[in-house]
Amino acid sequence: TTAPDAESTDTAVWPFVSSSTRYTDPVEAATGFATTFLGFVDPIVGDFQQGDSRSGEVAVQTSASGPVTTVLVRQLGADDSWWVLGASTPNLQITTPDPLATVTSPLRVSGTGTAFEGTINVEVRADDQSKPVVAGPTMGGSMGEMRPFTIGMTFLPAPVVSGGAIVVKTMSPKDGNIAEATVIRIHF
Repeated sequence: TTAPDAESTDTAVWPFVSSSTRYTDPVEAATGFATTFLGFVDPIVGDFQQGDSRSGEVAVQTSASGPVTTVLVRQLGADDSWWVLGASTPNLQITTPDPLATVTSPLRVSGTGTAFEGTINVEVRADDQSKPVVAGPTMGGSMGEMRPFTIGMTFLPAPVVSGGAIVVKTMSPKDGNIAEATVIRIHF
């Protein structure tokens, strides 16, 4: 997943534009995204790794030996606050739809992945909503073997907001908490 070259907050997944939450620090933005948006419990959050002069990434893990979710952050808007553009993990790759695509229902989400017992959880999220518009499990690879996954998702009525995200995640077999995630920005 690559960061779009736009200064508009319309390209960001987090924080929600309608909220008063803003971040002056990229690690705080990544931490807020990981805990509040994705639901990580007490994540290990790495240092900010500078990309260009206005962007970079922050690694998030559930444990020191757990898989890494790389959170993409960028300074956007008139106040140069830090926003999350998405996240990625090598174990969960979305091939359809493309980041920033305009989607409609029914929506097909596909990619490749590996997860405990092959179970990959997919969510379509709308901005300003804590619960997914639609969510469901699909099957990918397991035991470190990457296999294709695809899931059809129907959501009616369409969200009243113009933006949202697709979240593809795995859950820990140890405690049922989120283990890792790939997140892309979409439009409705």
